[in-house]
Amino acid sequence: MANILEKLRNIGVIAHIDAGKTTVSERILYYAGKTYKMGEVHDGTAVMDYLEEEQKRGITITSAATKLYWNGFEINLIDTPGHIDFTVEVERSLRVLDGAVLVLDASEGVQAQSETVWRQGLKYNLPFLFFINKMDKVGADFEMTVESIRNKLLANPVLVELPIGAENSFSGIIDLIKMRAVFYDAENLGVTFKETEIPKELQKQVEKYRHQMFEHAAEHDEEMMNLYVHNEKIGEEIIDRALRRGTLSGKLQPVFIGSALKYIGVQKLLDGVTKYLPSPLDKPPIIVHKLTDKNKEITVKCDKNGHLVALVFKIISDAHGDLNFLRIYQGTLKGSSRVMVARGTGFQPVETRPGWSCHKENITRIFEMHASERKIVDSAVAGDIVAVVGPRETLTGDTICDTRNPVCLPSISFPETVISMSIEPLTSADKGKLLEGLHDLRREDPTFEYKYDAETGQTIIAGMGELHLEVLQHKLIKEMGIGVRIGTPKVAYKEAITKKAKAEGKFIKQTGGHGQYGHVVLTVEPLFGEDGHWSRDIEFQNKVISGAVPKEYIPGVEAGSKNALTCGVLAGYPILGVKIILMDGSYHSVDSSELAFEQAAAIAVEKAIKEAGPVLLEPIMRLQVVVPEANFGAIQGNLLAKRGIITNCRAHGNMQIIDAKVPLAEMFGYSSEIRGMTAGRGTFTMEPLSYERVPEQIAGKIII
Repeated sequence: MANILEKLRNIGVIAHIDAGKTTVSERILYYAGKTYKMGEVHDGTAVMDYLEEEQKRGITITSAATKLYWNGFEINLIDTPGHIDFTVEVERSLRVLDGAVLVLDASEGVQAQSETVWRQGLKYNLPFLFFINKMDKVGADFEMTVESIRNKLLANPVLVELPIGAENSFSGIIDLIKMRAVFYDAENLGVTFKETEIPKELQKQVEKYRHQMFEHAAEHDEEMMNLYVHNEKIGEEIIDRALRRGTLSGKLQPVFIGSALKYIGVQKLLDGVTKYLPSPLDKPPIIVHKLTDKNKEITVKCDKNGHLVALVFKIISDAHGDLNFLRIYQGTLKGSSRVMVARGTGFQPVETRPGWSCHKENITRIFEMHASERKIVDSAVAGDIVAVVGPRETLTGDTICDTRNPVCLPSISFPETVISMSIEPLTSADKGKLLEGLHDLRREDPTFEYKYDAETGQTIIAGMGELHLEVLQHKLIKEMGIGVRIGTPKVAYKEAITKKAKAEGKFIKQTGGHGQYGHVVLTVEPLFGEDGHWSRDIEFQNKVISGAVPKEYIPGVEAGSKNALTCGVLAGYPILGVKIILMDGSYHSVDSSELAFEQAAAIAVEKAIKEAGPVLLEPIMRLQVVVPEANFGAIQGNLLAKRGIITNCRAHGNMQIIDAKVPLAEMFGYSSEIRGMTAGRGTFTMEPLSYERVPEQIAGKIII
């Protein structure tokens, strides 16, 4: 088993939108023999973009998984979206992968979404390879791109290849390890290539970058360092070993070069995946607590003979049963088996985890996936990524485990929604199907939310952006056959507090028999993140002494406190960034209950929030605009009029790049605006940055 696992790679291909990520994935499938016809994004034939909306729009919307083989290695590959509205697909994919390939546009370098996916990968300690794509594009500059990796990502890129030419003259690559020039045969789609001597005019540049590669790699291998210092010959095997060690430690990132569209460099990238990215055995074990024993730690390691531990990272609703995507971390999963599904944060014992749940489910079938195609397999083992049908109540982030040894892996955290719209059924027949359809969408996509507003009688849906909700609307209409009408977009405001406050809450009710009695004294105070902005989290701390509130009622106090924060005191928006501390209270030996303390806590929190200087917050977006130089002034003025703050401006060829922070409320319909102001030549990308206080004059219009 160990030998098989050493040859397994679980990787993701990630990038900024339009960097060529899906084209790279399509070439990988073709060269590995997984497909027999090369798919193209621009004509809607990409295998990994199998949804109708993806083919129509020419972008990736949902992550697609496949398994392929390359030079004796087995690779589980996940192709992810580049658009920020579908960040959930990147987040949950990176959570279960072991390494990643970050694709960059050679003419653009590191772009806004490149930074986002890089940070997401670092959160999960993923080793990276870089692939500088589109070297044939006008403006391609590999040195600029490498410098942007170094400056914007604070990474340590190490070139293992150099381009031969650029733009129209880009014809091949130089392998700095083998010291050979490589030219690909475009007539047979780059399947064959020839290696030649390095052109003399490039010898000086090659020596410079090979020397830099040796310097970086030698730091991670004592034998290589000794050979390098004494100016002795260093073999390819030693160089690869040093680069692998540096990559696995996260201290360096090998850089590959090519043009996927022109069939150049993808096979060498695949070689790099097998040489430098980790196998499941290279990843450290995961420490979790056994759910039935809060003092017992369990080590989850990649071993097919251990107790089953797997994570549900994606769910697709299907008429024949939900398709649950799993990463198996330990043990063996068999078809037609009974498993435990555990839900929680994973590092706290069951007794202190409010809302924790555990239930049993059946696994009826296991599939090996190839985009939308399924291949039935009898079993799957540690290290595998598969899909299963059978479970009915699972959610993204749930743990699948052995019924006799229940444990809970750390779940997956997702960003909060920033935009909402009203949604109404077109007919009475659609009304009955709408709720079911919204429930299915919520199970598939944790960044999608919906709720019924009792005051207005409307159903409100919320997501990560206009495109996100537009795609989900298409699913309801086209795939589920539900007629709906969508309202205008609205900003998902939040509320927060600015100072500490203390309050008392009592819930006393006598009904003839046993009554209800709950009494708490608590404080609330603002909670800020490392960036100085209000945290997205809510913290609860118990400081009660001498049993003033019995231990069994503490979960009720916490639940009541947090429930009270779902509706603010200014305009009814959820409250974030609050630390709640239970200080004191009292109970009745007969009449007290968890429900009574839940109600008492809610009363106390509502009182405290009103005294804690509540303010309204709005989502602030990180915006990057690329426009012709002639339109720079108009675009800059337009952003300032939208309450934007320009953080950086720089020239890139005959284009200007503007980085800014802008309130989301000002950005609805911006795609039409920028097209109008730049005659269709301007582009922009936008992602959530933080929540900041709404100016008083604007807040007054929102708070009624």
